[in-house]
Amino acid sequence: MKKFCLVLAVLTIFALLVTGCTKKENNEDAAAAVEFNYRTAEEVKGNIENNDDIILLDIQPEEGWNEHHIKGAMATHAFPVETDEDKAKLDAVMSDLEASENPIVIVCPRGGKGAERTYAYLLEKGIKEERLFILEKGQEGWPYDELLEK
Repeated sequence: MKKFCLVLAVLTIFALLVTGCTKKENNEDAAAAVEFNYRTAEEVKGNIENNDDIILLDIQPEEGWNEHHIKGAMATHAFPVETDEDKAKLDAVMSDLEASENPIVIVCPRGGKGAERTYAYLLEKGIKEERLFILEKGQEGWPYDELLEK
């Protein structure tokens, strides 16, 4: 009977781990549950050239920002948006984001996890999802040098 109970306990623990019934503790788990909106570099270029009201929220680290960024982008240096310190950098611009109804295009180094965590964090903070977009391929995939500041 003891063997049976031990096997049952081990199987139960294994089942919990496999099915993901553990507590989700970070922003990455929240990001995994979201379907993200994207904008291509071509679409963002068109927005810029048409003087559309958009917010380019650049989360690149300071070194990346100093190397190159899209003209008119708002620097936060919040990448990788994993720590409370990173999130505080986003909080510092939250009043600007909340004061507007314009679309927000998140620019990160490659358009991946940092952008997704930013998107999820802004959702948590009450920014409407229809305003949020990730720049596909991020800053590294931006092909329009004429729209860069270095």
